Amino acid sequence: MSRREKAWLTAAVVGWIALNGAVLLLAPGNAPFDWPAQHDPPSGPGQVIAAQATLVELVLLAVIGYALTRGRPAPVIAERAPTLPTARRETGLVLAYGVLAQLGGLLIGRGLGWHPIGFHLAGTLVGTTDPVGPAEALGWAAYNVVVYALLPLLWFRRRYTAHQMCLRSADRRGDAILILAVLVLESLAQWVVLGHAFAGLTPGQLAAGVPLTFLLYMAGTVLPTVIFVQGILVPRYARLTGSTTATLVLGGLTYAALHLFEGWGRFGSPREATLTILFVLLIYTLPGAFKTWLTVRTGNAWVHAWAYHALAPHTMHDTGLIVRIFRL
Repeated sequence: MSRREKAWLTAAVVGWIALNGAVLLLAPGNAPFDWPAQHDPPSGPGQVIAAQATLVELVLLAVIGYALTRGRPAPVIAERAPTLPTARRETGLVLAYGVLAQLGGLLIGRGLGWHPIGFHLAGTLVGTTDPVGPAEALGWAAYNVVVYALLPLLWFRRRYTAHQMCLRSADRRGDAILILAVLVLESLAQWVVLGHAFAGLTPGQLAAGVPLTFLLYMAGTVLPTVIFVQGILVPRYARLTGSTTATLVLGGLTYAALHLFEGWGRFGSPREATLTILFVLLIYTLPGAFKTWLTVRTGNAWVHAWAYHALAPHTMHDTGLIVRIFRL
C-alpha cells in the first residue's frame, strides 16, 4: 500500500471513530427523529451499533466481491476522467450544482407543502407519522430523475462516452455473477433485519406495490446515484486524488451529503441540526462507499444499482410505504 493510500485510510479510520464518538456524545439517549418503522426510538448507541454491523456486512460483501472478480483486470477509472485541470473544474461545478439542486428540492418541497425533496422519499426505510401523498411521491421521483440524472446525463454525454461515464460493462458475465452474489446475500440480510416490511400485505398489494415501488425508487434515487455520483463524480475523484481509498471515502461522503434533507431531519436548533448531519453521515457514508467500491472494482456504475440499491433494500423494504401512500 502506498503512502498516499495509508494516509487516506488513516484519515478514514480516524474520521469514522470521531463520527461515532460524536453521535454517542450528543445523543446518549433517544434522538429527536420520527422513525416509526423502527422497533425502538432512534438513539445514538443504537445507531452506532447498527453502523458497526453494517461495516462488518459490507466488508464481508467486499471480500466476496473481490474473490469473484480477482481474475479480472482492474479498471483504471481515473483514466476515464479528463485531465486534471478539466476534472478539477468539472468536479467543482458538479458539486456546486448538487448543492443548488438540494436547496431547490428543499424550497420546492416546502413550497408545495411537502417534505424537502431529498435523495429519499419521506418515510423511506424508517417510516413517518407525517402523511405523504401520491402527488409528493410522484413529484419527488420526477424532480430527482430530471435534476440529478437526465440533465447531467444530457450535458456530459455530449462530451464523454458511455465507457468514460462507467455506464457500459466490460464484462457482462462477470458483472452479472457479482450482482447476483451481492443481491442474494444483501436480500437475505435485509430479510432477517427488515423482513417485517412485507408483513400484512396481500398478494394484490404486492402485485401492484412491488413494481410501483421499483419504478419510483429507480427514478428517485437509483438513477440519480448511477449518473450523478458514480458516473460523473467517482471517475473525477479518482483522477484528482490518485487514490482508491480516497475515491471510496469521497464517494461515500457525497452519497451521504445528498441525503441531508431527509424527511426525518430536524433543523430547529443547533443540536437538532448537528444530530441530523451526524446521523446522515453515520447511516449513509458506508453504503455510499460500498456502492463506489463496486463501481471502482468493475468500472460499471450499474452494478451497484442492481446488486445493492434498487431491489435490496428499497423494493424489499419500501413497498409497504408505497402501498400506504397510494392506498393500493
